[in-house]
Amino acid sequence: MTDKAIGRAFEQPFHDEAAVWLQWGNFEAAVLPNIGANLIAFRDTLNSISFLREPAADQMDDFRARPIVHGIPLLFPPNRYEDGKFPWNGTTYNFPITEEARNNHLHGFFHNAKFDVLDYGTTKTESFVVLSISVHKDHPIYTYLPHTFTIQLRYSVSEQGLFQHVQVRNEGNDALPCLIAFHTTLNAPFDSASSSDDYRFQMTIGNRWEMSERMLPSGKFQPLLKEEELMKSEGISPFWAPMDNHYTAVPQNGRNQMVLTDTRTGISLVYDVGTAYKQWMIYNNNATPGFFCPEPQTNLVNAPNVDIDADTAGVVSLEQGGIWEETGRLYVKYGK
Repeated sequence: MTDKAIGRAFEQPFHDEAAVWLQWGNFEAAVLPNIGANLIAFRDTLNSISFLREPAADQMDDFRARPIVHGIPLLFPPNRYEDGKFPWNGTTYNFPITEEARNNHLHGFFHNAKFDVLDYGTTKTESFVVLSISVHKDHPIYTYLPHTFTIQLRYSVSEQGLFQHVQVRNEGNDALPCLIAFHTTLNAPFDSASSSDDYRFQMTIGNRWEMSERMLPSGKFQPLLKEEELMKSEGISPFWAPMDNHYTAVPQNGRNQMVLTDTRTGISLVYDVGTAYKQWMIYNNNATPGFFCPEPQTNLVNAPNVDIDADTAGVVSLEQGGIWEETGRLYVKYGK
């Protein structure tokens, strides 16, 4: 039997919202099945650290109305689509305009959808939860994405931190557009005794995409600034300038990752994502200290509408019966 003092998985509200909690040693996490399976909390309880931006109890209604800049929300298909148009296999899907000022559809259909809890529990090595959502002809999302498919998420907490496995299964007869991202929202500072000035981050970016006033890529690149070059090497403040930037992902030493370091304590949070994520978005709320979002993304923003080859754009056409999957991990390196 597993020592329950080491690991535990249980249902208990996060403020006033149904949640499944995972605990293992010093780490704990919470996921919200009814709000997009958002992994809303990841904490080091021994050191009183909260790595993810969490809504306070009096912010829950606002969070439910816009569950994008807290926790780890799932985006499918991610980011922006020009005029709500999504061309696919000789037809065009019409998505609702959710960014009216730019006349774009933004962030897909799953970040606020209800997921089913398939299983949760504790093994000899981890505490885990498995969540799933299936789209079919009677599901509201089918109106916009007329495909039969299932998205499954598995989160686990162990002595190695937080592990994520995401899987998309095409259960229909037609090829499925499989475009996915996570709008991961990190606290900076994640240690309340530190300030945002203590923080530096590094990220495996490549080229920066040129973006229009509507935040849609032209298909061309912009030269990197010297500060952006620092993002690839020794690191820089997450708030060095306003960022709502789009980059290619270029793994370094075989790893595609973002590393956020508290220089006061020497503690680093490593966000190691799979190499299937060929793009990064990064958003810092107009350089406002407190939080920022390093977002792993499979595809170029507005990819189906951009005149660029599918592989470069990261557009995955998932065949009948096909399975797409990837993993990610948040883990901690303790320095000083």
